[in-house]
Amino acid sequence: MAKPKNVMEIFQHLDKSNCRECGEKTCLAFAGAVFKGEKPLDRCPKLDSDAIARLSGGPGASNLAEQTRDEYLQQLKDEVARIDLSEAAERAGGRFNGKKLTLKVLGKDFNVDAEGTLSAEIHVNPWVAVPFLQYVLDAEGVSPTGNWVSFRELKDGKERYPLFQKRCEEAMKRVADVYTDLFDDMVHIFGGKQVEEAFESDISVVLYPLPKVPIMICYWEPEDGLASTLNIFYDETADRNLDIGALFTLGAGLTQMFEKLAMRHGYAAAAQG
Repeated sequence: MAKPKNVMEIFQHLDKSNCRECGEKTCLAFAGAVFKGEKPLDRCPKLDSDAIARLSGGPGASNLAEQTRDEYLQQLKDEVARIDLSEAAERAGGRFNGKKLTLKVLGKDFNVDAEGTLSAEIHVNPWVAVPFLQYVLDAEGVSPTGNWVSFRELKDGKERYPLFQKRCEEAMKRVADVYTDLFDDMVHIFGGKQVEEAFESDISVVLYPLPKVPIMICYWEPEDGLASTLNIFYDETADRNLDIGALFTLGAGLTQMFEKLAMRHGYAAAAQG
């Protein structure tokens, strides 16, 4: 559909529950904020990606988003080309060999050279590339303390938490529910470390998408009529090394990667059966 011409065209696609998870008191108020450009559509945790694409103007909007992302990525590369990579490596917990800065991303080498060119042992996905470059540019270099907090406890995280919960925690929990053993294996494949009885969960692992920005995933299996639960935690220092948008991107990117691996595993299992 074309971009909505008025507030009511947006409102009719909302569930009208007035859940307030978007930060507005009513769905109508949220529709008004979206129409005026004050809030993005994806702030509503109950709108799926297809609905968001339609309300944003269809495929054209998606292309525009990709174009904007690519332009921002290029801007970050240009900024990296102007900094001292040796200093950045020391601050970010990486190494510099005179030509390129190397950081461990999920246990794999990820590099950027003096021209801002990226290379890696793994596919360079945008969800890794943008936080990686932001980290190189802006990280204070504060080392993790081992004190874990939820996304909503980080700076500016409270307002974004409903969407983080939907796109990251709930989506990752669905993977763990169906492929629990695979879920446990995947975190080890990517350099995860088992945490003994962290929060008394059934599976507790720490991943390092960036050297000084660890993420802990805790999964509780269903038991005695209680549903399963999954929570994602960051070290309390995370928002001093990355802004909240990049931290969201890391969580969402990890979730998408786990979903794709789970789908491949499902197809392979079905073929073997």
